[in-house]
Amino acid sequence: MNENMSKVDLHVHSRFSRRPSQWVLQKLGCPESFSEPRRVYDIAKRRGMTMVTVTDHNTVAGCLEIAHLPDVFISEEVTAYFPDDGCKVHVLVHNINEAQHRDIHKARENIFDLVCYLNHERIHHTLAHPLFPVNDRLSMEHIELLLLLFKNFEVNGARGARQNDALRAVLASLTPTFLDVLKEKHGCLPLFSNPWIKNLTGGSDDHSSLTIAHTYTWVENANSPEAFLRGICEGVASVVERASTPLTLAHHIYGIAYQFYRSKLSLERYAGRDILLKFLDRFLQTHGEEEDGLMSRIHFFWDRRRRPKTTGEFPRNIQDLLRYETRLLIHDDPELMRIAGGRKPELEDLEEKWFDFVNQVSNKVLQQFANHLFDHLSGANVFNIFQSIGAAGGLYALLAPYFVSFSIFSSDRQFRQEVFRWFLRGDRAGDDRKPVKMAHFTDTYYEVNGVATTLRQQIKVALKTGKNLTLITCDAENHYVGEGVENFKPVGVYELPEYPEQKLNYPPFLEMLKYCYECDFTHIHSATPGPIGIAALAIARILRLPIYGTYHTSLPQYAQVLTNDSAVEELVWKYTLWYYEQMDLIFVPSQSTRDELVQKGVSPYKIRLFPRGIDVARFHPSKRNEDLSLKYNLDDCVKLLYVGRISREKNLHLLEKTFKQLVRGVTADVRLVIVGDGPYLKEMKENMKGLPCTFTGYLDGEDLAAIYATCDIFVFPSTTDTFGNVVLEAQASGLPVVVSDAGGPQENMIHRVTGLITRADDMDSLLQAVTALLSDSELCVRMGRAARMYAEERSFEKAFDETWQMYDEGRCFSEGPLANAV
Repeated sequence: MNENMSKVDLHVHSRFSRRPSQWVLQKLGCPESFSEPRRVYDIAKRRGMTMVTVTDHNTVAGCLEIAHLPDVFISEEVTAYFPDDGCKVHVLVHNINEAQHRDIHKARENIFDLVCYLNHERIHHTLAHPLFPVNDRLSMEHIELLLLLFKNFEVNGARGARQNDALRAVLASLTPTFLDVLKEKHGCLPLFSNPWIKNLTGGSDDHSSLTIAHTYTWVENANSPEAFLRGICEGVASVVERASTPLTLAHHIYGIAYQFYRSKLSLERYAGRDILLKFLDRFLQTHGEEEDGLMSRIHFFWDRRRRPKTTGEFPRNIQDLLRYETRLLIHDDPELMRIAGGRKPELEDLEEKWFDFVNQVSNKVLQQFANHLFDHLSGANVFNIFQSIGAAGGLYALLAPYFVSFSIFSSDRQFRQEVFRWFLRGDRAGDDRKPVKMAHFTDTYYEVNGVATTLRQQIKVALKTGKNLTLITCDAENHYVGEGVENFKPVGVYELPEYPEQKLNYPPFLEMLKYCYECDFTHIHSATPGPIGIAALAIARILRLPIYGTYHTSLPQYAQVLTNDSAVEELVWKYTLWYYEQMDLIFVPSQSTRDELVQKGVSPYKIRLFPRGIDVARFHPSKRNEDLSLKYNLDDCVKLLYVGRISREKNLHLLEKTFKQLVRGVTADVRLVIVGDGPYLKEMKENMKGLPCTFTGYLDGEDLAAIYATCDIFVFPSTTDTFGNVVLEAQASGLPVVVSDAGGPQENMIHRVTGLITRADDMDSLLQAVTALLSDSELCVRMGRAARMYAEERSFEKAFDETWQMYDEGRCFSEGPLANAV
């Protein structure tokens, strides 16, 4: 760039842009921008702009405040409307006078009248952020009309790089033939020559003074506004662009809000004496020209020696907790302390550093409030529960700028894809949507249960078949993380008093949100209604993605078994139903589970049976292992097998009573083999003392496959399982199965063909079924062979393909009119 180059940021706002579009700023009651026009001028000049203008919404007041300064020309951002449907667009007009501003204000209600006036008066004008739906009414037909109406289009610094690239791609694809088609289609004639050739300008669209001149336009040999704008019209202008991200927009919102309150509450009086305010000044105000005074530096060095203290009591409000955690974080982080002390953050990483700071603070606050909430839930302290929930609302308000920003950028992304389909592939190109890219949230990936086993197998098949599936989980242990799995370190862990082995992990929400946005997922799937599932739901809503949920655990029934309290069961039911009603689709493992949810009021149109399969190569009768039989003293006896979690909700007390009766009444040698671990293990061992019962502990891999194949009959008395993956594993291993008539396992076998179904919670029925198999070896063998044949039809690969197809079909459901109907 030579010295004769003129550089101008053609889109900047000042405090005269008063009506905020983001609801966060509306709630705070602050304007869309809080930048003083003179400050805009000084920053633009300091950053190398040769001329300066301000483009406030429908006013030139900001420009008039600095019109006496050198190199200033008057501009504004005009809001105009399509007359038929009220679709709103923004038009930048440059180098105007006050009389022209008044005429523009009269014409702006109709975009066609406005464009006619601007062309007639030869006023330079540019379509601002052309692919951003200002009031969500912008359609492809509107964009076609805008291509006929405008010669100049803006590369907008507040939008993402891909959206600006999409604009360039659309403009570069224009041809005389295509423009003729648009003229004929819309009956609209351009008011300029060669309408297929467009010009680009660049502006930061800054509202907070933080990104002024990050995007700008430059023209060589243009020493006046007239020459500069003429260079744009002649096509010799160039754009320097530093595109935004959701982190940029959020940083802007925080900056605007802070600048507003700093002025409203006169916080500048305390900034030199308060380390927190000094820190916020560095991050949320444009810095650079002022040096801290002597007293300010003395206060800082005194304050840095005093680490924040707490009384140990839970803070009464979120402001107190935020203030404490923020100060603590700054004092304990040398880098943040250096910034508070006067080191200016680099502009390039300012947004990332601010995100990291907000993320750390919010994580600490979330951990304390979540612990407080669950403590009171377990103690049924209702009033304190509401206090905690209210405080969580305050935390939501703190993070709202990121929620808004990611939502806007996700909407931009989806609109951009629509633009590509319409203009670059044709509106009749068929279904050219992006392939399914699934983020599957789970809290049981490293657990010992059927759901975790299924998820691990899904990842293997997805990698093998090229399906784009990512398991997202949150676990504090240092587990191996393989391909296709993203494990986030929890910000806190809560252990349930009634169920000490079951832990609730608090996910780092902002980190998960940022990760999901950057990965550009098309779907969210939640396998849990717990904290991780809540994160999945919130992320889906913010990123405007369809969300599916798997109902694979009878949580209300579990709650009743664990607490023996019907009130707790009812509370869990209310929460569970609320959670799954938020899903676009609900996958259930069995018809009985579907019927239960429908009976509870869930729309049947949302529910799909979730195909589940089994690894028929891993679980096979040939895996029988005599060495394992010797190890566990299983020779010369009929072996009854139970595999699963050793816990009360699995109805193991019924199995104990049945086996004791069985031992007394049968002549054949019989042994009960218990495989698994859990909170009921110690008590069960004590109850089974002196009986032919073997506890193997937790088994996996080939040892698990071998124990299945080495035993003879599989018994699963649970009434709370929605699926019962172990029932399929047993049948694949050639074992007849005995299950109850409650829950999903009964649907994963064929009564009197691959096994027997008993009445739930009925010891006599269970005893009769097991005795029938023990007394008829031919029946046992016949059912075992039939079980293997049945399992072969339920291969995991086949089930996974069916599931993936349902994902794609479900997208049509969740995006179509039926989704609104239900």
